[in-house]
Amino acid sequence: MNTLKHKTALITGGSKGIGYATALALLNEGINVAVTSRSKAAANKAAAELNKTKTTEAEAIGVEADVRNYESQENAVKEILERFKQIDIVVANAGLGHFASIEDLTLEQWHEIIDTNLTGVFYSIKTTVEALKQTQGYFISISSLAGTNFFAKGSAYNASKFGVTGFTQAVMLDLRQHNVKVSTIMPGSVSTYFNGRTPSEDEAWKIQGEDIGELVVDLLKMNPRTLPSKIEVRPTMPPQK
Repeated sequence: MNTLKHKTALITGGSKGIGYATALALLNEGINVAVTSRSKAAANKAAAELNKTKTTEAEAIGVEADVRNYESQENAVKEILERFKQIDIVVANAGLGHFASIEDLTLEQWHEIIDTNLTGVFYSIKTTVEALKQTQGYFISISSLAGTNFFAKGSAYNASKFGVTGFTQAVMLDLRQHNVKVSTIMPGSVSTYFNGRTPSEDEAWKIQGEDIGELVVDLLKMNPRTLPSKIEVRPTMPPQK
């Protein structure tokens, strides 16, 4: 089993939802965590809450970063390296969705989804690849079952997640020769704050954020010789339609 204590993780979109739950799971394994958000206040608030909740001496910090902007992501990586001296784990989690028919989908919505969900993942690995090569680290993208299953009014979201899935698998082949592991996690229905919505009590059947956090920990503890490169995750018992 891999020793995780004293490693450092960068989690994009880590101020809430899957990103926040994953940050807490990693902190509780002794991993220092930097959570990013476009809002410095949101990132700092999340870090403060994480530090109150954690069960180890690992530390969480908040970092302002917009994954759609390469310079912003690059500056965030520099800040994290200055604080922790290394980056061992990157979880590219930041994402959003607009759902509309092709007639109604706007140019602004298209670019926001592609720039955040797909280009943001590219920037996340491009700015950290040298650090990950030095630590023989792990890059994990959060895709979606929408990355293999298309649906009506999902053209932009499907395009972004199909792209993330394919991109991450190709990057896996590029980086395995450097002993850098790469995986993508593809959740189905998740009870989270996606697109500004608030989880409700009747969503207990859905995947919870902490379930994805637990899965990330499991991947990190996997024997170095073994790489689950693409993981589909579904609710066990969704409501019957």
